[in-house]
Amino acid sequence: MPQKVVTTPYPLIDSDPHAFRVIRYFRPSDYATVAAGTAAFPAALYFWDMADPSNFRLRTSLRFGGLLGFIGGFMLAYQRSSFRFWGWSENRREEEMDLAELTQRAKDGKSLYGESNQPLWVQGAAHSNSAFSQLKFHAFPWFNLVNHPHHGTDPAKYGVDMEEKSEK
Repeated sequence: MPQKVVTTPYPLIDSDPHAFRVIRYFRPSDYATVAAGTAAFPAALYFWDMADPSNFRLRTSLRFGGLLGFIGGFMLAYQRSSFRFWGWSENRREEEMDLAELTQRAKDGKSLYGESNQPLWVQGAAHSNSAFSQLKFHAFPWFNLVNHPHHGTDPAKYGVDMEEKSEK
């Protein structure tokens, strides 16, 4: 099945990165986004309660607001990190980290994107379901938790010889 080619202003690192890899590549600004979301949601609830002209107090739970703020901030940070993997925003740091990490995996003889004990058709279905799922977080949060070979990049840039692999 041919993959859709999307032209981006920055180099594509991975079209469907694993969730733990996206989190591992968070920048300090992404952690600040999570912190801001965690603080902003309960603060908004608190000030909304203060501004309520009626004497009816909702007794909102600031802890629950903090949890919702954390989840929202995390999803926004995850989406921002995914945009860098896709080449939609500046990604020089991630590109260097990716090249170093996957080149080392290739030198060690490991699979670039990890091993999976699932059949290829399950890996393909997982890729189909999770590709660009970060754009739909508002409706249904979905993360790529399956190692699969569908990443939209050429493994040769990491030093993997595909002819050698096919002969094995």
